[in-house]
Amino acid sequence: MSKSFGVALLGAGRMGMEHARTLLGIAEARVLAVADPNLQAAEAARLLLRAEKIYPNPEEAIHHPGVEAVVIVTPTDTHARYIELAALTGKAIFCEKPVAKELGETRRVLEVVEQKGVPFQIGFQRRYDPPYAQAKSKIEAGEIGPVEQFIAVMRDPAPAPLEYLRTSGGLFVDMAIHDIDCARFLVGEVEEVQAWGTVRVDPRIGEIGDVDTTNLSLRFANGALGVIQNSRRAVYGYDVRTEVFGARGKLVMDATPKTPLWQYGSGINADHYHFFMDRFKEAYRLELEAFFRSLSQGVAPTPGPQDALESLRIAVAATKSLREGRVVRLSEVV
Repeated sequence: MSKSFGVALLGAGRMGMEHARTLLGIAEARVLAVADPNLQAAEAARLLLRAEKIYPNPEEAIHHPGVEAVVIVTPTDTHARYIELAALTGKAIFCEKPVAKELGETRRVLEVVEQKGVPFQIGFQRRYDPPYAQAKSKIEAGEIGPVEQFIAVMRDPAPAPLEYLRTSGGLFVDMAIHDIDCARFLVGEVEEVQAWGTVRVDPRIGEIGDVDTTNLSLRFANGALGVIQNSRRAVYGYDVRTEVFGARGKLVMDATPKTPLWQYGSGINADHYHFFMDRFKEAYRLELEAFFRSLSQGVAPTPGPQDALESLRIAVAATKSLREGRVVRLSEVV
């Protein structure tokens, strides 16, 4: 019988409740404490999970007796503080991306994680989405030969609120980083980037110093080339597609219908995923299951600290390229 771990769930908002429903079905996880300043939300999660106590302050929940692991689903600007505290107190850590918006703070906190030797997993859920996971296996098996090109598209149905975008770190750090992680996961390390960006969706996004429409070109260390396209708006719903092209073929992770049904008549119709939480619902479940399975088996969770750091480095390099209008080598971003 596998060991179960005492868990503190930090954050009971939309994504926190998604993880709560997953935790309910994981035999290796016993949620003991839930923390959220919104006590009504925290209580709803506690009742679902039959946890012992709720806290308004996540730091208190980390110290709750019996807690051995934390699942961090709090606002971005709190991640680093809670990761550091959890590491210093010897807890295993699962955290939604990013660790922090700044590279220096990310590196500092992850050094604490590594010095303390605590298990750490960052929430790049697409690595656990079945099409992406299968593509990784096929690429490693050489089924498409050496990779030559990588193409990724992600467009959200609508921009996030301006209040969020003002502190998000910019489109590359906040949004494109998922495609960036996929690029590293499926192809390898990136040597240099060139970014272009403009405001085509909402002029207010430009007024806060960000862009809403971007193209990012990548040159990988293995010689492959990549392109990532992002937009804050797709009127038809969440649009995410990835293609890896190799010497002997290609793999395509496409925007499939939400329901595997096509209606043919006066035209061709199918439904569509409207939001990322809907499209990657299974991936969110699988990544958390994998985290607790790794704890039970005593192996390092993945994606780990290096993945959190390197994907952010590429996002920061892309932001630098956009602002300076030039190619940026990753060696410039330290």
